[in-house]
Amino acid sequence: MNFIQLTRFGVNLSDVTLPIASFSPLYEQIKAMILASLQASEWLPGAAIPSEMELAARYAVSQGTVRKAIDELAAQNLLVRRQGKGTFVATHQEDEWQYRFLRLAPDSGEKFHLTNQFLSCEKTKASVYVANLLKLKAGDPIIHIDRVQSFAGKPIVFEEIFLPGVRFKGLDLEALNTWHGPMYAFYEGHYATHMVRAEEKIKAVAADAVLAKHLHLKEGAPLLSVERVAFTYGNKPVEIRHARYDTLEQHYENKLN
Repeated sequence: MNFIQLTRFGVNLSDVTLPIASFSPLYEQIKAMILASLQASEWLPGAAIPSEMELAARYAVSQGTVRKAIDELAAQNLLVRRQGKGTFVATHQEDEWQYRFLRLAPDSGEKFHLTNQFLSCEKTKASVYVANLLKLKAGDPIIHIDRVQSFAGKPIVFEEIFLPGVRFKGLDLEALNTWHGPMYAFYEGHYATHMVRAEEKIKAVAADAVLAKHLHLKEGAPLLSVERVAFTYGNKPVEIRHARYDTLEQHYENKLN
């Protein structure tokens, strides 16, 4: 079995991005086929995928091979196993996944819940820097969003968000202000875009006049600058998020294995 057989299962190869491997292990090929179905939105975020027995019959392989492929996708947080219920496509709609990419946590140990205040949502053109990160051409249409996030009534995060204009066509400030959940869940529900991984760059900065105003700080106050690029299936970058965190009573937390 090889990747060319994907067309047997109703997946259009032109719509997916897969590596070409002539001698990859069988479970890796099955993993690629399942990933292709996720990319093609055959199974949407939050939905159950077919059972291991059904997938084994579909791909004409053993259940053990399917299980190993699913185990790897679950380890990558693309699928979620639920005891006695089956395997589901990961979704940012669920409470435990809403802040999956957020590493900011209160020093107090309280449960973190951020409230949003969207300041602007403008259609503009991609700079060379933004275009390179989003794999676009300079001057391509993008959407630029500014927002402030607060915890316990205090603003602690100022963010600039950049999105490809074509993928997020029609997005405006009204739509954002009527949404009260996490942004990544909004992308899933309204634009069929599921964030599966992210890359970050972190450094210390000082608050300028604009940041000081939005975060109720003095100019020059220390902030943590975090630039994140988030990717959907097929390793496609679909969001840049430049956040500045007030870490006076919060900290950046990361667990390394």
